[in-house]
Amino acid sequence: MGARSVSPHHCPGPFMLFAPQVVSGSRHEPGYCAFYDECGRNPSVGGSLIPPIVPCLNYSPARVLGPEHYQELKKVCPMLDRGEGQTTACCSVKQLKSLERSLMMSKALLNRCPSCADNFGHFHCISTCSPNQSVTINVTRTANITSQGTVREAVVAYQAYLSTSFADKAFDSCKSVRIPSTGGLAIGTMCGRYGSALCTPQRWYDFQGDSSNGLAPLDIDFRLIPEGVTGAVPAGIVPYNGTALGCNEKTPTGGEVCSCQDCQASCPVLPPPPALPAPFTIGGVDGYLVICATLLGFLILAFLLIHPSEVTCIDRNSLVAQEFLGSWFQAWGTLIASHPFKVLLASAVVVGAFATGLMYIELTTDPVQLWSAPDSRARKEKDMHDKYFDPFFRTNQLILTAPGRPSYIYDSLIFGKQNFSGIISKDLILELLKLQTRIQFWSDDLNRTASLKDVCFAPLNPSNPSLTDCAVNSLPQYFQNSVDNINKKVNMTKLGVTKEVDWKDHFIYCVNSPLSFKDITDLKMSCMADYGAPVFPFLAVGGYENDSYTNAEALILTFSLNNYPRENVKFNIAMEWEQRFLDILKEYQMSPGNPFTFAYMAERSLEDEINRTTAEDIPIFMISYAVIFVYISVALGEYTSFSRILVDSKFLVGLGGILVVGCSVLASMGFYAWIGIPSSLIILQVVPFLVLAVGADNIFIFVLEYQRDARRPNEKREEQIGRVLGNVAPSMLLCSVSESVCFFLGALSTMPAVRSFALYAALAVVLDFVLQMTAFVALLSLDCKRQDRNRCEVVCCITVKTPAPSKPNEGFLLPIMRKYYAPVLLHPVTRVIVMVVFITMLMSSIYLMLHVTVGLDQELAMPKGSYMLEYFKYLYAYFEVGVPTYFVTTKGFDFSKVMGMNAVCSSVGCDPFSLTQKIQYASEYPQRSYLAVPANSWVDDFIDWLNPGSGCCRLYTEGPDEGKFCNASESSKRCGKCMEKPDNGVLRPNLTSGAVLSATRFMAYHTALTTSREFTAALKTARELAHNITLTMRKINDTPPDFEVFPYTVTYVFYEQYLTIVSEGVFIISLCLLPTFVVCCLLLGMDVRSGTLNLLTIIMITVDTVGVMTLWGIDYNAVALINLVTAVGISVEFVSHMTRSFALSIQPTHIERAKEATATMGSAVFAGVAMTNLPGIVVLAFAKAQLIQIFFFRLNLVITLLGLAHGLIFLPVLLSYFGTFVSQAKGQLRELSSNSLPVYDNMTFENQ
Repeated sequence: MGARSVSPHHCPGPFMLFAPQVVSGSRHEPGYCAFYDECGRNPSVGGSLIPPIVPCLNYSPARVLGPEHYQELKKVCPMLDRGEGQTTACCSVKQLKSLERSLMMSKALLNRCPSCADNFGHFHCISTCSPNQSVTINVTRTANITSQGTVREAVVAYQAYLSTSFADKAFDSCKSVRIPSTGGLAIGTMCGRYGSALCTPQRWYDFQGDSSNGLAPLDIDFRLIPEGVTGAVPAGIVPYNGTALGCNEKTPTGGEVCSCQDCQASCPVLPPPPALPAPFTIGGVDGYLVICATLLGFLILAFLLIHPSEVTCIDRNSLVAQEFLGSWFQAWGTLIASHPFKVLLASAVVVGAFATGLMYIELTTDPVQLWSAPDSRARKEKDMHDKYFDPFFRTNQLILTAPGRPSYIYDSLIFGKQNFSGIISKDLILELLKLQTRIQFWSDDLNRTASLKDVCFAPLNPSNPSLTDCAVNSLPQYFQNSVDNINKKVNMTKLGVTKEVDWKDHFIYCVNSPLSFKDITDLKMSCMADYGAPVFPFLAVGGYENDSYTNAEALILTFSLNNYPRENVKFNIAMEWEQRFLDILKEYQMSPGNPFTFAYMAERSLEDEINRTTAEDIPIFMISYAVIFVYISVALGEYTSFSRILVDSKFLVGLGGILVVGCSVLASMGFYAWIGIPSSLIILQVVPFLVLAVGADNIFIFVLEYQRDARRPNEKREEQIGRVLGNVAPSMLLCSVSESVCFFLGALSTMPAVRSFALYAALAVVLDFVLQMTAFVALLSLDCKRQDRNRCEVVCCITVKTPAPSKPNEGFLLPIMRKYYAPVLLHPVTRVIVMVVFITMLMSSIYLMLHVTVGLDQELAMPKGSYMLEYFKYLYAYFEVGVPTYFVTTKGFDFSKVMGMNAVCSSVGCDPFSLTQKIQYASEYPQRSYLAVPANSWVDDFIDWLNPGSGCCRLYTEGPDEGKFCNASESSKRCGKCMEKPDNGVLRPNLTSGAVLSATRFMAYHTALTTSREFTAALKTARELAHNITLTMRKINDTPPDFEVFPYTVTYVFYEQYLTIVSEGVFIISLCLLPTFVVCCLLLGMDVRSGTLNLLTIIMITVDTVGVMTLWGIDYNAVALINLVTAVGISVEFVSHMTRSFALSIQPTHIERAKEATATMGSAVFAGVAMTNLPGIVVLAFAKAQLIQIFFFRLNLVITLLGLAHGLIFLPVLLSYFGTFVSQAKGQLRELSSNSLPVYDNMTFENQ
């Protein structure tokens, strides 16, 4: 029974003649009955779920019950038992059996709580069987009914009087009883239009007395009378004021107290969740800000007060290392330059051999494989879930609004005046129904026309589904997707008023009672979807408040498809269906007759949009590379006179440098394709950019050093190239080894995308260095020979008569930096300002770094203008709950034992700290647990199915099938109950074999999650809850110690990385920083001081980058981590060359050495790293993809500018204060430089 208003007047049926009449002058005396025995069917009630048998009007004394009669009363109405031979009643055995059937159907929802079920039946027993019946009820309407030729006066309506104290307590005992299968409240299906939120004791009883609900055989007008009020009570009537049980009380027949989930009073007293930790403060101010400010002051004070002493030492280890590396590279460069064609051919063969592996390249586009490691916890849990329950179904969704449609008032006969929003209108519902049936297409895989039924998720008929078996959730499903049902209307009379009821009445009822198989209107339509499941209102409409579904601002249409493995042919059909779905919606959105404003998505949409925008932005990357190529080609040239432009230009050298970078990337990709390590789109975008930045710097250093060098007397061109290479190659080796080791160590990351990027980048850097030492040296050798012969580039047959200048060309940048920039930068006042500013930047960035946002909101993965951005906006605006989440149990738990069932269920007799009960506790704090709807429980459903009151579980009692399961379609005569109801109400099956299941799951719903931070927090809290449940369930006897409960939903694999990405990022970047220190020390001959300053500057660049990320709204995530690893590599280029140049300078003071390094190496770094990167980065600002704009344009711009600032501003000043000292050994080696290899054969700063 549910809840609805009384209808005292009903029209006679067309084939039943009866004379309804109002009864007056009723007598009310203790010990007397108002009616007795059964007269037949109520002619005013049709389509009832049970036969509407009504009693005969019979004012007479209560009867003393015989033995059989007494036993029946004791079973149905134990509260009237006064002992055998002493009990009187006003009901016959037939009435008791009819009452039992009527109560059984309603109690099926309430039996989880014995005291509630007892209270529910209590007053119906009083009004039907009490020996003082006439004192409690007042018959208001009778009808003459002819049965078997006899005309008798039957009661078809009466008033029932009960005290508000009894009614309130009975209602309180039932108001929290849940339906485990839906997570909703039972009272919601027993209060009609009001639902659980607006249900009151009066409305609850009104529905019980409404004959139109299909359960009440006659109309009962329940009058709830407050104590002491007599004016509204007829003479002789005494409102019933018996004892109603509290839900935390046992029943007189031994029924246990209700469970915590069904009764708040039964819950153990739990402390509220601990308060969230307060922000860290010191004296009411942000504690981190105070600490950073204190450290800033300390560092600045220490810098101003402490100066390093000029300690002299002999760096023989450093010089031995430099001499060895320099002489080796000199010999190598001379050899390569002497055989350029052989070297180029050999290089091409090696690169070609590696690149052939590209035939086997595997490009990973699946986001799960890209961002979730196969051995990660979330991935293992996903694999286990998919193994036992199949992959999470594919969701295809449409959210529709009609913002221009006005709302309207509907005056319902049953529900009163209701406001309907403009979107809830018949024409739009029919339009939606028409739209959802349009999708079909020709399938080459099936060789026939394919439709939804070929790929849909059909839970009740998965093997051979029809269209009506497909899980489609939408508002039209309340009408079984039937146009006839939507158009259906009928006249209905209630309380003497006749009105038309139509789809609006059915809709109001169904959104409040979605589990109903029959509404309370005369439409008598089901609310269940045509595929056999309920459609909960939050799946059909959105944008409402406080369960006011008629005011919803959006309609929701969801198609669920099977998530086939990618190798299954039906996966292709599902993808085709989804593409057709998207195409139809795009066409419909542009059609002039479209009445909706809507957003949509398919399961494939995210991957499609990412791939689409990547493909569309490839030209942007190509333009970026082209800009870099043009710059390199122009900047490398020596422009001494207009007539020699084509001779002195380095177009082919620049092109060769670009080809070296491209070949190194292709060879790296080919090698990893050979050994089966997949690539990804992010590798195609980032690795060439990174290697180009690294390689261009080396090219500039090498070429500029060559252009500034003068060939010595009797020195061959090949020997000069070898000598120049010997000068600069150790620096190039230092950077390349540092970067490659950094990236190889970065491959220790658990994230597949980061790991594969690090591997590809590391090998590409190594190959780039190798090709620069071979192919590029050979190419430069050929270009130098061309230039010596005054031949033009490209058209080598043309020679120019203008001779080459006799002096080396310094270009325009070196003189500017030597004459202006270095002196200003290293002025005493400027040095102090620089140190103070950069220390302040560091401490500010440390503070900002602690506040960087972790995560990647999914809309950022979409390009600007994508239809998915509109979908996300609609999703966040109109959805009331989030994704479903499952609490999955692993193998080992015995569900057949009573203790096992009690540890899971939530009905009477269950553990107050059971699995489902703990989830219920958590859902009461949705802001902390991120759970909106508690978990349903198949164990509770199984217990309810066994309940004899439900009539579901039956066994054959005779014949050859005796003891076997009896189907619901079988006659009840041959079948009996599976179990008898126990006295304590705790129904548990007696299973002999252990029910140890491989896996089972319990579904709850998250709150509507909108940001990456919320998704991550939801995962974290769900895991904490599951772990707590696991520890409790392991305490059950014979449960293995490896048994586990884990949460799973489709988003967890993407957001798990954010639980550990901070610590993992620190670990990976620390691993990357380590080799920059170690390699610098080793290659500079154990120069620990230079290595330390080198490391400090790179750390500052990295920290400042994260600080600027916070200011510029760049979130920290896996893509940002890849860029930060890249930042370490690029920082090496900005820093290490300068550090080595300073360390090997023989100028007498720190200032002079810093000036020399800034002018000579700083100009090469500026031209080779900064100016190579910046033009290409600026082009990326025009990319469509937000990911590229944010994580490639913004972040790379920040990295380059900070690297430039630290490398050319901060590092020279830092070295001028704390750099290594000049040693006597360096001076000795300088004296020998005229006959052997120079340490670094630059002219002294003063002589330049």
